[in-house]
Amino acid sequence: MIEIDDLHKRYGDKTALDGVTFSVKPGEMFGFVGANGAGKTTTMRILMGVLTADSGSVLRDGRPLTFEDRRRFGYMPEERGLYQKMKVTEQIEYFGRLRGMGSGDARRATEGLLTRLSLTERRNDAVDTLSLGNQQRVQLAVALVHEPEVLVLDEPFSGLDPLAVDALADVLAERCRSGVPVLFSSHQLDLVERLCHSVGIISAGRMVASGAVEDLRDREGRGRLRVIVRDATPGWTSGLPGDITENGDEVLLTGVTGDGQEILHLAAKAGRVEHFGWQRPTLTEIFREAVA
Repeated sequence: MIEIDDLHKRYGDKTALDGVTFSVKPGEMFGFVGANGAGKTTTMRILMGVLTADSGSVLRDGRPLTFEDRRRFGYMPEERGLYQKMKVTEQIEYFGRLRGMGSGDARRATEGLLTRLSLTERRNDAVDTLSLGNQQRVQLAVALVHEPEVLVLDEPFSGLDPLAVDALADVLAERCRSGVPVLFSSHQLDLVERLCHSVGIISAGRMVASGAVEDLRDREGRGRLRVIVRDATPGWTSGLPGDITENGDEVLLTGVTGDGQEILHLAAKAGRVEHFGWQRPTLTEIFREAVA
């Protein structure tokens, strides 16, 4: 269990973090989302010991993180930290050795990652000759090579094509199944919704929403009713409860209370009801509302 508890951080007059609190459970994939400058990278750097918080704590299983704990973490920074003239295979093995692996173990782990991340044909290429997407794959391999106990990844899917996204998602899911907590930031909210068990939304240094993805969608979807009525009597929505958004035959009502049966009755009188149901928002819609 990784716990971020009441983190505060200021840079002069600017507040970077204002009481950030969340946790990532063993075997959980946690998506950390927010606009540029919201505080995601600052939080991750404090978690990894790159920065020091002004106040608050970072815990593992209820105790403060140590240097030795962090050595067993896998970290991928937003800015690539690779040696540009070093070959791909040498690079991954080198970082494995830095993490305390023996040469044989580092070599075997590297071979496995070259295959999993589709880098085999680039194994002897220097990093500076690779496309940005392939450099991203190498950076990911560096974070994964030592079989980390915790993964902290800052924008790991940035610049990857759909096949590479799927390959990485499979690797992360595999690590989760083995009990590894995985924390990653991303601007690709559809991807976060698809992959993550839980999510935290940060805005201007404050957590504005967090929890299990499905729970958030259920909670934020209360009172959102979608109705489609074909050949409806003009003006039939006049007087309906809640806020009304109309798009042709489709009507979206927000702020509805009760079971909606009276609305269904009115819709049936107005025309042919093709769809009537409560609508859960997407993570993108929740994000937009939370940071507004």
